[in-house]
Amino acid sequence: MLKRFYVYMEKYKMYAVLSCLCVAFETLFELIIPMIMADIIDVGVANGDQAYILERGLQMVFCAGISLVLGIGYARFAALCGQGLGAELRKAEYRKIQEFSFSNTDKFSTSSLVTRLTSDVTLIQNAVSNGIRPLIRAPLMMVTGMILSFLLNAKLALVFFVAAPTLGICLWLVIRKVRPLYTRMQSAIDLVNRMIQENLTAIRVVKAYVREDYEKVKFAQVNQELKSISEKSFRTAVLNMPAMQLVMYTTIICILWFGGKLIFAGEMQVGELTGFLSYVLQILNSLMMISNVFLMLTRAMASGKRILDVLDEEIDLKEDPEATGEIKAGEIEFRNVSFKYKKEGKKYVLSNVSFHIEPGQTVGIIGGTGSAKSTLVQLIPRLYDVTEGEILIDQIPVKQYPLKHLREAVAMVLQKNTLFTGTIADNLRWGKEDASEEELMKACRMACADEFLLQMKDGLSSQVEQGGVNLSGGQKQRLCIARALLKRPRILILDDSTSAVDTATEAKIREALQNSLADTTKIIIAQRITSVMHADQILIMEDGKLNDCGTHEELLQRNEIYQEIYYSQQEGCGL
Repeated sequence: MLKRFYVYMEKYKMYAVLSCLCVAFETLFELIIPMIMADIIDVGVANGDQAYILERGLQMVFCAGISLVLGIGYARFAALCGQGLGAELRKAEYRKIQEFSFSNTDKFSTSSLVTRLTSDVTLIQNAVSNGIRPLIRAPLMMVTGMILSFLLNAKLALVFFVAAPTLGICLWLVIRKVRPLYTRMQSAIDLVNRMIQENLTAIRVVKAYVREDYEKVKFAQVNQELKSISEKSFRTAVLNMPAMQLVMYTTIICILWFGGKLIFAGEMQVGELTGFLSYVLQILNSLMMISNVFLMLTRAMASGKRILDVLDEEIDLKEDPEATGEIKAGEIEFRNVSFKYKKEGKKYVLSNVSFHIEPGQTVGIIGGTGSAKSTLVQLIPRLYDVTEGEILIDQIPVKQYPLKHLREAVAMVLQKNTLFTGTIADNLRWGKEDASEEELMKACRMACADEFLLQMKDGLSSQVEQGGVNLSGGQKQRLCIARALLKRPRILILDDSTSAVDTATEAKIREALQNSLADTTKIIIAQRITSVMHADQILIMEDGKLNDCGTHEELLQRNEIYQEIYYSQQEGCGL
């Protein structure tokens, strides 16, 4: 796993190397200090030589100063390396998500993807920024400290052969228990983020139904779950520290006990024991640092796996690299098309659908809720790929068109009207980046959006708040239609996109589309028959199948479903 992340640190290798060198030399200078201190006690203090004490003391200050400078250098280079890796991971994840098809996106919840882009990446970059120092310093200090300890007194240094394995066993037991808890903790964060996202997105519904208390209870449950898992994780992780301290202090007591005996026996000097204790503390601290690094890496690896799940997700909607087709007319043909969202699923959402649309025709699609009307049109620009059968545009299978060209030639206004934070002009220019103000207003007139734009103080420069909450449903629908019209598409799909517009305005929009986009193939999904009765042909969907196809007059004469919808709406109008 670590090798996989190394690729994303390619630009920052130099900073990683420099930070490692800073830590290595800083450690070496720090290790020299106990030796100098031992000389000061055994030579300078023992002989009362003040000049020697001053000389060796200045050497200690010099070593400490160099260590300080190297420590500052490490902090800078490690931060650049860690933050750079985090930026590259977020970039790679975001780029991969942009390549996802609708099927790929369906495998991850929005809240989970947000957590993987933020919290999980932060854990990785912090592990690098804070982990390089102990990862380099601890082994170097431990090995060097042990060598110098054996040089000072080999008999006393044998205590490490008991202390080191004991610490290793304690660390292994802690990591074994805490690793699965860290994975569960990140999943619990996903749930908390999902709850917050759902509540904020639907806050008006919550207020309207006075469900604040219910939402508080729901949030309290997931929040308590996160709290419980986090407490259990950290309760287990912190056992590492007391275990380390127990071993460390036991080791120090043993060394003082045996060292004192060696001093009384004349086999060791006081200065040697003082220096030895300094090395002991450094060695045991290095072991504690190693244990903390392992705990940090354990949590980072749990997050790393979640990041790799996104990066390794196989894109199920692939583009032929040699595709060069170009849509010119907008003729559409479905040939025995069947579709299901998951390949392993048993039930087909669409079954054996076949129909033909001539270039420039207006086609209406109606049917009950859940009859797969929206799914049907999403197959045209390959937001999903068909499971069986084939879709052709201008007699060429859609898979033979470059995705970018296919989706530029097909404009869709989806059921959910999405506007982005910024000005109205910025939102409209999603349809055409270099559109002039005149082109923007022309599209708005066709979509009847000019009616409310002219009443706004700033017109096209008016701000759209997040999600377009400062606009009504009908205003958002008309702006989304205007945005689609700016593309000048060969195929225009309106997925129930005038449901919040009154019938008079809808008639104006329909007339404008007919006059200005006569050569464009238009597909209109609607609940109201009045929205599609003037279409060249009307498709009736029922339970994922094409029930019938014909003009308004033909269907009104022969089709029971169409008759039922038509007369029920006529009665509704009479009421």
